[in-house]
Amino acid sequence: MTQSHTHSAAATGSSQSAAARTHPNGNPDMGYNPDGVRHTDSALPRRPRSPVLHDYAPEGPAPGTLAFRWIHGSSVAATNRDPRVQVVQYNEDTHVLRQNVCVHWEAPFTYLLFGNTGALLIDSGATAEANHYPLRATVDAIISRWAQARGRGTVPLTVALTSGEDVAQNQGLVQFAGRPDTTIVPRPLAAMKGFYGLASSWPAGTGRIDLGDRVIEVVPTPGAHKDGISFYDPYCDILFTGDLLFPGRINISNDRDFVASLERLQAFAASRPVKWLFGGHIEMLFVPGKHYRRFVNHKPHERVLEMAPAVIDEALRYAREIRGQDTILIRPDFVLLNGVSPDARTQAWPEGVPNITPPFHY
Repeated sequence: MTQSHTHSAAATGSSQSAAARTHPNGNPDMGYNPDGVRHTDSALPRRPRSPVLHDYAPEGPAPGTLAFRWIHGSSVAATNRDPRVQVVQYNEDTHVLRQNVCVHWEAPFTYLLFGNTGALLIDSGATAEANHYPLRATVDAIISRWAQARGRGTVPLTVALTSGEDVAQNQGLVQFAGRPDTTIVPRPLAAMKGFYGLASSWPAGTGRIDLGDRVIEVVPTPGAHKDGISFYDPYCDILFTGDLLFPGRINISNDRDFVASLERLQAFAASRPVKWLFGGHIEMLFVPGKHYRRFVNHKPHERVLEMAPAVIDEALRYAREIRGQDTILIRPDFVLLNGVSPDARTQAWPEGVPNITPPFHY
């Protein structure tokens, strides 16, 4: 039986009833967003007299864009002058943050989501030192600006990880220790299960993080890591899959868990209107099946971050095929490494995947 548990951010305003919602995004009755323009809250007064409530129940996915190029490092890291944290506003309540490739070669992504009563930071990057990787300062600045626009004094923050084991996603967590109005989901597996109410059902069941009319669902997905978690945002219809499924070299630690998690994710996605999967990294190039080597800090020819939900079916098909084998399997958008070194290479090129030589990046 599926179980669920809800964690709620502290409320700072009243909730908006479903009956009162007249438009899927923003409030056109206010006159700030007339028909013919994008309905958001961007035109509201910078200091509203009372907290602004946003509608997080749109018909279809909330609008958002990633039409830009990620900063991609430099051939000589010491010469790089790009921001240590790149911030992209997918929409007004959803931010995508990426660590500079020259600060850490894995260049992990973190995600900052807002609801009417709180915010959620998914993952915390690969570097603990704030002077090299100012994640907390960046998140604080975004929250401060958002709070000002929405008329809120404080915005409770929850920090959660797709894996407490993954050193590329958990190192920045120390920057949030002692931060006011902050809940950090514990890293130890048993404590994490308890936090989400999954101690007796893991890896079955789902948890919930309530941000105020924007409830993020928590799906156990071990396999790449024994404590793997995926998050689903029903506002943008995005699955955040961490190391389980991303455009790169997916290192399978337990192939039975990996297959079971993909089966669970497939069933979950079949019951939700998933638009995109956002993983924890990009390692693939823009040509099919080719990827950057480890420790490279110059990646000018990356594949895009977002993956279509059909990739779950593809990954599950091939994960079943290699279960029980020590092997590498190449697909256009990802590579599965089962029971082999992360640096292992294969001379076998799969049938049906175009073998294109990518441009040299130096």
